[in-house]
Amino acid sequence: MTSVLGISAFFHDSAACLVQDGVIVAAASEERFSRRKGDAAFPAQAAAWCLEQGGLTASALDAVAFYEKPILHLDRLFESWLETAPRGWRAFLKGGPLWARDKIDLDGAIRRGLSDYTGKLLWCEHHESHAASAFFPSPFAEAAVLTIDGVGEWATATMGMGSGASLRLTHELRYPDSLGLLYSACTYHAGFRVNSGEYKLMGLAPFGTPRYLDRMLRELVDLRDDGSFRLHRAPFGFVDGLRMTTARFDELFDGPPRVPESPITQRDMDLAASVQQLTQMIVQRMVRSVVRETGVRDLCMAGGVALNAVANGTLKREQLVDRLWVQPAAGDAGGALGAALLAWHRYFGGARHRDSNDTALHDTMHGALLGPSFSDDVIAADLAAQGAVVETLGRDGVVQRTAECLATGGIVGWFDGRMEFGPRALGARSILADPRKNDMQERLNAHIKLRENFRPFAPAVLAERAHEYFDGIEGDESPYMLQVVPVRVDAPPLPAITHRDGSARVQTVTAARTPGLRAVLEAFAARTGCPVLVNTSFNIRGEPVVHTPADAYACLMRTDIDALAIGPYFVVRTAQPTVGDARWHVTLEPD
Repeated sequence: MTSVLGISAFFHDSAACLVQDGVIVAAASEERFSRRKGDAAFPAQAAAWCLEQGGLTASALDAVAFYEKPILHLDRLFESWLETAPRGWRAFLKGGPLWARDKIDLDGAIRRGLSDYTGKLLWCEHHESHAASAFFPSPFAEAAVLTIDGVGEWATATMGMGSGASLRLTHELRYPDSLGLLYSACTYHAGFRVNSGEYKLMGLAPFGTPRYLDRMLRELVDLRDDGSFRLHRAPFGFVDGLRMTTARFDELFDGPPRVPESPITQRDMDLAASVQQLTQMIVQRMVRSVVRETGVRDLCMAGGVALNAVANGTLKREQLVDRLWVQPAAGDAGGALGAALLAWHRYFGGARHRDSNDTALHDTMHGALLGPSFSDDVIAADLAAQGAVVETLGRDGVVQRTAECLATGGIVGWFDGRMEFGPRALGARSILADPRKNDMQERLNAHIKLRENFRPFAPAVLAERAHEYFDGIEGDESPYMLQVVPVRVDAPPLPAITHRDGSARVQTVTAARTPGLRAVLEAFAARTGCPVLVNTSFNIRGEPVVHTPADAYACLMRTDIDALAIGPYFVVRTAQPTVGDARWHVTLEPD
């Protein structure tokens, strides 16, 4: 058996993935173990867990594959600093020592992080890692491939084609012309954190009007019909400075960046609406180009911009593609998975793994449920160590009790099986609620998630009934919550999941992918007639999604979640002996 460990690290969202004979065995982000959101450190704990799942030590690996080529990355940094001298010297003085300390000896850092691993170490290009993560696990034998993010080594977007076990990228857009960095610059200017706040900007966009769009097309980008573009340098500071935007950007968009945590203004909303509209325009042009170049209308996507579910949702609606598959861990964490698969196919010449139950929409990501799980005994011990009062109901009993609680307006933390790989809660580490309640969106934001009140929530829906509530979704077309589509105006109202513009980011649920969540949806539908639930990640603002039973119990006690459903156990918050104790006081971290 050939075993390859994929690693992404040292920028943000570090992760590890184990692939054996082309099968994805395990994948996890380091942040879930370290409890540091977006953790960029070497994923020592995630890697150790992945190896354990394969019954291996690092010395038994056939190769370790890293998700980018650091020498090319360093080449881009030095060339940028030299090109912009003397202005770029400030960036060099800050960034150069960090590279010298942490990133030049990546070979040594990786080997030390894997207990002095001495075997083969393979370096993959950043966007090839993204492309491999998009195509190889997809349900398509042949597909067009598009990757878009901030920047890898030099590339900021690539297009190409996958067929069988082969993958070839044919076109690329290069730094500093980057859709991801353009979107991040607007994220920064709207007062949100770069590399984590972009999804906030996407959620804020429906509250504004795109009144800056023409100005962006005139002053920020020189956009071509094929989706390629050049950024105008003057408004941006990420090449030669220490800020994402400059005074010129301030002039163009009516003032300096919003101070983080200060009130959001109409300017911020309109900026969000404008860059979101521009992003959709660019993505659609790129998709037209890759479909035209390849002659294939099935599309796979990855890279951070592929997490822009609003843009994704337009692609089938505009009839640009026939079928769309987006890697659920589309950001840098997914690069670990892509690097491992790329090494298996390209270096080892391995065949592409195809599930024997393949259908037109069945992939090999195992529902993205690739992370740790916990036995009933471990769950019981962890809860007992916290002093929890639990009801032992059995799994069927927990499903029915959860549905009953939800149907009567309760909010339940749902902890079931293997943890998700990627940023979306898909029914393993989720908070569930009734989408029909008028006050539920406000309750969840204010008292559970402890975050901004404009933030929307996503629906999970029985796949075969998705078309009753959402336009543009037929059957199991959106299993990973990566398409935003209109909520049907003739459907029963679901105010908790319907965003300002009448849209929702839909997760279609089947028993094959997420049997536990499916069972709760069925039980809830039997009680209420509604086959839809609010499904949001099991965490509070500034923290990673819960990992262990102890993490889940702490989140229950620190918020107004009504109950925790975990394995065969049901835990009611108000029945806990330490409810209200100071130990559960929340200190929010900026996100």
